[in-house]
Amino acid sequence: MKILLDTVAGQAPAAEATDEQLQAAYAVPATPWLRVNFVETVDGAATGASGKSGSINNAADKRIFDLLRDQADVVLIGAGTARIEGYRPADRPIVVVSARGEVPQTLRDAPAGRVLVATHAESHGLAALRADLGEDHVLVVGERRVDLAALKTALVEKGFANILSEGGPTLFADLLDAGVVDEVCTTTVPRLIGGEHIRIAHGRPLDVGLELATLLEEDSSLVARWLVRR
Repeated sequence: MKILLDTVAGQAPAAEATDEQLQAAYAVPATPWLRVNFVETVDGAATGASGKSGSINNAADKRIFDLLRDQADVVLIGAGTARIEGYRPADRPIVVVSARGEVPQTLRDAPAGRVLVATHAESHGLAALRADLGEDHVLVVGERRVDLAALKTALVEKGFANILSEGGPTLFADLLDAGVVDEVCTTTVPRLIGGEHIRIAHGRPLDVGLELATLLEEDSSLVARWLVRR
């Protein structure tokens, strides 16, 4: 993987980046910090024919995916995306954002504390969640909808200062709208797929300025790190 630009660690362009160089290039500048990671095609699709990101990702994307997971304290994911992508318990706690207060089937057998759910006070599934996961693993943030700014604060208070969100597109748009995203990481794979595939940010119109911090290349995939302009 080549380093084309790195304004974070100040590294010069390199024909082949080491693991240590990549770790430095993606180190967060401060905490708390919330970054979002997506893979997309050149024509902007976040999924392929299967309706999953797995049908468009590649080795370059997997390398950065693993690196970001390694650096993160916690993984934040929308309930719909967790169901579609078949999320399983990981070596980092997973926080599922669910307005209905549901745990995706593939995460229900997780060890205690490995899966948390963020929901709101009027969620129909709140009582069952508390019984299944335990009070400490249910984050009630908001009265009638999930308050994402309050969620970020609650995660930091639990010691999760480096937060990685892996989508999906609707949660990403809501996080941007709430003004809580600090960084966007993208892998643009060298493919055009057409069709009516969803983009990485899906929902209400947004206009969020970004600043390119890091740019990498591997086998024609472009891997970028963007900082949100405040």
